[in-house]
Amino acid sequence: MSSPSLTDTGVTQRPEMEPGLREIDRRAPLPMYHQLKHRIIEDISRQGLRPGDILPGEHRLCEQFGVSRTVVRQALLQLEHQGVIDRVKGKGTFVAHQKTPESLVHTLAGLYEEVAARGGHVHSEVRRQEVIAADGDIADALAVQPGAHVVVIERLRHIDGEPWSWTTTYLPVEVGMLVLDADLSDQSLYALLARHGIRAVRGVRSAEAVSADEKQGQLLEIGTGKALLVLRSVGYDENDRPMEYFVAYHRGDRSRFEFQLTASPGDPSTASLRHTGSSMPSGDTVNL
Repeated sequence: MSSPSLTDTGVTQRPEMEPGLREIDRRAPLPMYHQLKHRIIEDISRQGLRPGDILPGEHRLCEQFGVSRTVVRQALLQLEHQGVIDRVKGKGTFVAHQKTPESLVHTLAGLYEEVAARGGHVHSEVRRQEVIAADGDIADALAVQPGAHVVVIERLRHIDGEPWSWTTTYLPVEVGMLVLDADLSDQSLYALLARHGIRAVRGVRSAEAVSADEKQGQLLEIGTGKALLVLRSVGYDENDRPMEYFVAYHRGDRSRFEFQLTASPGDPSTASLRHTGSSMPSGDTVNL
């Protein structure tokens, strides 16, 4: 018996199964949209479809699985929310590029360490690496006087050859001069600072969603108006002095941030982020 085809006009056309064999079990305890969602995921895997491959439209799915358009739309909506598919108005439904989980919000690891831990490679296009005068925001973050010298390092980060984030890092001049002439294209800034005995032991980070402006969209190759995840972070050394401030724009279509949640001691109704590594003192939390 021939295996079914998932795509209408994709890269892998295959014969259809006989009518009726694809129908959803209406007597099953699971909702029909839930069954359909998992059938689509199974078909993507079985047919070896890759990110960007087109999937059938709503009408085609209704015919293949014997369900209403309402069921199809609910299944596709959940798959879109889960990052399994992308729906582009006027073009169709496609297998999504899988987002890479990152724990950068709640740990002191950098992108280089985060990606290396899962076997990937970060390459940085260093766009600026120089001494500048700190403006008000930078001065506040690094606890220096406005106009004081700081070192700025601006990098367009690529993961496995694809633009991923645009990061601008500011360092107090006494810290930044240690790395001012370093080649940061293929090494971790954190690791380099650690070799000079400078390590962050605690930090404050925030994350928010914004839309890419023209420059951000061009640098990250996503276009103006697309979703970005913005991290802002201040890291403190063992003497509780600011040793780094950065702003990083991550592609929303490639990244998702994961949080580890625990209940605050004595108040189980309050969820908190708790860092479990050795670099942050025990008990430090970021309340949600």
